[in-house]
This record gives sequence, C-alpha cells and structure tokens, in this order.
Amino acid sequence: MNGANRKGGVVVVSSCKDWGNPQCHESVTQGALASKLAAIKGYEFAGEFDAAKAYSGPVYFVPGDTLVGADAARRLGVRGEQDLFGGLVPFAFVATKVLTHPLPEPHSAAPPGWSSAFAGMVGDVVLPGYSVFSIEDADGAARKLLRDGPLRIKEPGGIGGLGQSVVTDAAQLAAILDGFDPRRLAHEGLVIEKNLADVVTYSVGQVRVGELLATYYGIQHLTRNRRGKEVYGGSDLVLVRGDFDALLDREIDGDLRTAIAQARRYHAAALACYPGMFASRCNYDIAQGRDEHGDWHSGVLEQSWRIGGASGAELAALEAFQADPGLKVVAASTTELHEQNPPVPADAWVYFQGIDQRAGPLTKYARCEAHVDTR
Repeated sequence: MNGANRKGGVVVVSSCKDWGNPQCHESVTQGALASKLAAIKGYEFAGEFDAAKAYSGPVYFVPGDTLVGADAARRLGVRGEQDLFGGLVPFAFVATKVLTHPLPEPHSAAPPGWSSAFAGMVGDVVLPGYSVFSIEDADGAARKLLRDGPLRIKEPGGIGGLGQSVVTDAAQLAAILDGFDPRRLAHEGLVIEKNLADVVTYSVGQVRVGELLATYYGIQHLTRNRRGKEVYGGSDLVLVRGDFDALLDREIDGDLRTAIAQARRYHAAALACYPGMFASRCNYDIAQGRDEHGDWHSGVLEQSWRIGGASGAELAALEAFQADPGLKVVAASTTELHEQNPPVPADAWVYFQGIDQRAGPLTKYARCEAHVDTR
C-alpha cells in the first residue's frame, strides 16, 4: 500500500479487564471515545490494541490509564503527544493524587523519583496537606493538620469521590489508619489534606488532537449512585480554540481566574520537574471552599493525564471546532445519571446506557452548543 494513502487506526489500550463487555461502562465508554477520536482524525477505529498485529498505517493510542515510563511508550510506538490521547509520566506516583502535596518532613519516606522541587513550585496553588508513604508519617501529618480542623484522607487512585474519608479526631484517625496495609501504603501512598465545606470544584484542562487545540474551564456536578453516595455526575465546560492565553482573554470572574492560574502553574511545574513527561489531554480539579474557621481556600486537588469524565465534552467540542474553522468558543457538557432509563436530550451523544455490572443502572452522555461570544 502506498504510504501516503495509508489510513491510520485508533486503538484502545484498555485498563478494563472486561474490555468488550457491554455491561462494563468503562469499556463501552472508552470504545465510544476512541471511535469519536477516529472520526476527528479521519482514521478507522481498530478496537483494542493487539501487539501481535501488523497495522497497515499509523496508529493512535487511547490508553485507559496514564502511561508510565519510557519503556511502556516505546513498546507501543508512542513518541510524543501526537501519538495518543492521554499522557506519559516517568513514575507511577506522578499520575496519582500523591503528586500534589509535599512530604511531611524532609526525611520522610518517598518513592524513587520523588521531586521536592515540585512541592516548592506548587505550594501556594494547592490546599494545605501532605503526601505520606508510611503509617508513622500518616499519623504525624494527620495529627498536625487536625490541630486546625477536620481533614480528608484520600487514596491516591480513587476516582469520582470514592476512596475518601473525613477525619475529625484522633480516635477516628487511628481507626482509619489501622485499616491500611503498610506495604501497600509504602508503594502507593496516601493524601492527607485540609477538609473544606461548601466546596465548588472547577475543572481546567487542555486537549490537543492533531492541529486542533482547545483549553477550557468548567464546573463539576455530583450525583448519587445506587447506594446513595455522592459521586461524579458530570461537567459543564466552556472551551476556547487555543492555549491558556486564549482562555484568559475571556471575561472571567476572580475566583475562576484564580483556579485557571493555579492549574496553569501546576501544569508547568509538572512538566519542569518530571523530564520525559508529555500529555495531549490534561485536566486539573481545583477546589474552592471554606474551612471550619470560615477561611476561604483555593487549590489544585489532582491532575489527570488520561481520558476522564469530561472527555466526552472535550471531544464534542473538538468536533465542533473542526467542523467550523471560524468557531472560537463552545459550551459542552457531560452527564452521568445512576438511573434506569432517564430522559435524555434529543441532541445528546449517548456513550453508555445500560446496567453496569458493578455500578448498576447508568447513563452517560455529552452535549455541545456553539457560542458566538468570542470575548
């Protein structure tokens, strides 16, 4: 086949053991997003990546998780951000919540590759807190924070609000720490962070696919799962064509402008402190709220350099920008409902609707609305 005429393929590198199972919402969602990316790139959707297969054209990867290490990228043939929707980090902890906070003490336990310089660069754009890798450090850091009010303990890989506990006293702290395996803690770490009330969580991010680049801000919503627990329920985004400068050119209120500036600082610090990292999809969650003393705080909670809950809206926006080269701003949203056959808007792109084997009834969809306001 003539190389100039080869049609590329978009493939999924699945993190889901049940890839292809219609009752696994992660699998179905990942496949739907990869199909949308194939349409945007003018490629074919080629399903799950098969290392034994000889692909006839260029391959674009959609990993379910952030890739870790140059060897993982090399095995796939990923050389840079134009080869994947997601990102590559040099160490596994860089892709989790523990990246965000400093160690409690200079001599505290830390994984290989830990950058103290990163904590110094982002100290004023994150909430008060610590990352810990031992029970002793967890206990000491938590007791220090408890002197000033309630804290939140977060498992590093928890998503959608899961894997978190609010602690208000030493007895509660001891009970929670007793439940952690010291060996797992040494490997994965924990986040111990000031707890806020009346929280607004902003999303700030950027996506690049080929020549298309969009940067956005938005707000997250919570919903209740079938067990009554509050979990991620979707995002409302405003996306602009271009980089962070294009986003900040818009008329934006002070709190939101603060969130964007904090995300931008965090993004730049990660790239500076962890050489070899790159990402075509970046998303940062910024929490704003008040502590028990009424003091207001704003800070980056975590980062995502892989497909995520807002990616349906991100791709819907890129599709709109591609269809109309003069379009500068769009509004797009994702919605996740833990209900049996809820009403869905006629213009929605539904990428999962059914009974998930673990979450139960679930519907996930995205919508996009073009804006004429280009301020």
